[in-house]
Order: sequence, then structure tokens, then C-alpha cells
Amino acid sequence: MLKILIVIFLSCISFSGITGEKISEISEQYVRLVLALGEHDAAYVDAYYGPKQWALAAKENKITLGSIITASNQLIDQLQLLNADTEMSKLRFSYLKAQLSALNARALMLTGDMALDFDAQSRALYNTEAPHHKLVEFEQTLKQLDQLLPGEQSLVEKVNLFNQQFIIPKEKVAEVFDIAIAECKARTQLFVDLPDIENFKLEFVSNKPWSGYNWYKGGAFSLIQVNTEHPISISRAIDLGCHEGYPGHHTYNALLEANLVNKRGWKEFTVYPLFSPQSLIAEGSANYGIEMAFPGEQKTQFEKDKLFPIAGIDPSLAEKYHQFSLLTDKLKYTGNEVARKYLNKDINKQQAIDLLQHYSLMSQEKASQRIDFLNAYGAYVINYNWGKDMVKRWVESGKDQSQEGRWKRFSKLLSSPRLPSTLN
Repeated sequence: MLKILIVIFLSCISFSGITGEKISEISEQYVRLVLALGEHDAAYVDAYYGPKQWALAAKENKITLGSIITASNQLIDQLQLLNADTEMSKLRFSYLKAQLSALNARALMLTGDMALDFDAQSRALYNTEAPHHKLVEFEQTLKQLDQLLPGEQSLVEKVNLFNQQFIIPKEKVAEVFDIAIAECKARTQLFVDLPDIENFKLEFVSNKPWSGYNWYKGGAFSLIQVNTEHPISISRAIDLGCHEGYPGHHTYNALLEANLVNKRGWKEFTVYPLFSPQSLIAEGSANYGIEMAFPGEQKTQFEKDKLFPIAGIDPSLAEKYHQFSLLTDKLKYTGNEVARKYLNKDINKQQAIDLLQHYSLMSQEKASQRIDFLNAYGAYVINYNWGKDMVKRWVESGKDQSQEGRWKRFSKLLSSPRLPSTLN
């Protein structure tokens, strides 16, 4: 018995001594598994800027989904044996476990062996479940909007007519976005230490299931794309400028690279798997970042003073547009409920489009585009609204609620390996 205890004790000492080496090995294997799964799912790897030979190896030596599932389970088991001795180590180990668990679930979904409903998919991939609402709860807001907008048409028709007044002319889109993004960056730089070399390129594209996208390339550089297939309203300039750029995705990825990859050597952050808990933090912080950069009515004021004149929009409409935006924001969870019904096969495509038009007040084109998004990304939609609310709650639970205090806590979130479950 004594001999056994001595062996166990010596094993613990030895294992403790190699924890750093072991977590580094697990980190590398995690990256390789993400890249491997990306060979089975074209949308899975959202960003990668690690060693080129790893990406090349994933392409040249493809492994099966079954092997990916087995390997991810083994890495999770290995992580269970590691003991974290600092807060950051605990966050790192928890992050890797959750990311590997989500990878495992995504691989199982691709094999067809795991059929998940909306909420199960949310828990498996994003480490949380969005709250449930009954669509009837939003009827009062719809009535308020109906009273706000003139005309005898249906509400969705009135909304579409109202929105037409705020469409950016195509020849002005680039100029409006340049000014909006510059302002988003200027406001973010007041509180966030951005890498000196950070930069981005802005492109306008079409035929995409999303309105905007950030493709992070590493080296603090992003390619930001804006979908111009459908008309773009003036409010989207600030929204996308913050969400995709500052203090959104570009800022988030640049800070993770600077603080976790470059300073700490954590390889796992050289890759970003889209269907993972990291996405809720990414999308939630990007949406909450709009409020951070433009608190209160500052967004409306900036649009009225700077963007409306450039786009040829009557500034006197700004106040009503603000009231309209406040009301439509109350409808943000309607999209989740329609997505839940549609992905659970409780309703068909046309019924989903009809509900999106009625409750989310989308045009026929926008509703159809949203169905395309749901077909491509599933329960990912929770990351935008529920993610924002989770990030907002976490930032605003800090003791220092001055503007500087909120930005400090927000920056901490953008620079650390936090999970949705740690924001509760």
C-alpha cells in the first residue's frame, strides 16, 4: 500500500511539473482539430492565423469525423486532469473544455448521429440557452409602432415606407461608412489600447446571407465586408462600424491576439471556430459595443449631425427615427422565437417568413434572407441578442459604473478567455 501511495505521489509531482507543457500540447491539438473539422464544414473556421503548415496538413491529411470526435473526447479527458493555479489558467482550461465540447457536438451533428432542436443546439454549441418568449408578448409594441407611423396600410407596409426615408443612396454608401467607422474607432481609442499596427480593409459585396462580416486575418488586420445586395438604412452605418470594427469583432480579435497569443503564447486563440461558445462573446460584445461607443442618444445625434446630411436625409426626421428604433429594439427576441419554431420544424419556410414580417417587421426580401441565414447557421441567432444582454449584464454588474469603469470591464472581457457560462 505504501509503495502505491508513493508512486501516486510521485506521479502527481511529475504531472504538476509538466502542466504547462501539457496544456500547450492540448492547445495545439485543439487547433488542429478545428482545422480538421473545417475540412468537413466550410463555414466552421471563421479565422485562422497560426502556422501555415497546420492548415496545409489539415487539407492534405484529412481525418474522419469519427476520428475528430474520438480525439476531442480524449483531449477533454486530459483537461480534466490538469489543475489550474491562477484565475487566468482556470479561465483557459474552462474555455478549452467548452470549445472542445462544442467541436465534438458540431462533428456529431455533421455525422447525422446527433439531431438537436434549437435549445439543445444552443447549449451544445454556445454554452447557454436563450430565454423563451411568447410572440403574443410583442403585440403591445406592435400597436405602439402602428400608432407612431402614419397611414392606413398594414404595419409592415408602413414600416417599410418609413424606412425608405432613411436608405443611404448607393453612391453615398462608401462615404457614409468611412465616416461612421472612423467615429467608432475614435471613440473606442479613448478607452481601449489598440495595437499600433491594427488596420482593416473595407469591401462592399453582394449575394450573402448576412449584412456584414469581419474576416480576421491576424497581425491585427481585418477584412470587413458589407453586403449591399439590399438597401442599407442610415442606422446600419454606425451599427456595422461598431459591430464589425470598433469596439466589435476587429477590436476583440486584435486584443485576443495581442494579449493571449503574442504575450502568453496561447495557440488556441489563433483559430476561431464559428459554431462555438466564443461566438456568443464575440457577437454579444460587438452588439453591446454600439452602446459603449454611443451611449444614450449620442448615436442618434451623430447620425443627425454628420450622416444624415451626407446621405441627403432630412435631419428633422431624426427624433422620430430614434423613437422608432427604440420600439423596434423591443422586438429583437421575436427573431429567436421564429427561428426556434422553424428549426424545430414546428412551422415551414413560408410560415416563418410570414411571422418574421408580422413580428420582426421585415420586408419579404429581408425575411427570405433571414431564412437563408437560419438554414446556414442554425441557432447562431441567439448570439446577437441574448449574447448582447449577457455581456451588458456582466459589464454593468461591475462596481465602477463610470464610463471609464465600464470600458475597463468591457476591455477585460475582450482580452480574456471568458465563456457565456462565466457571465452569469
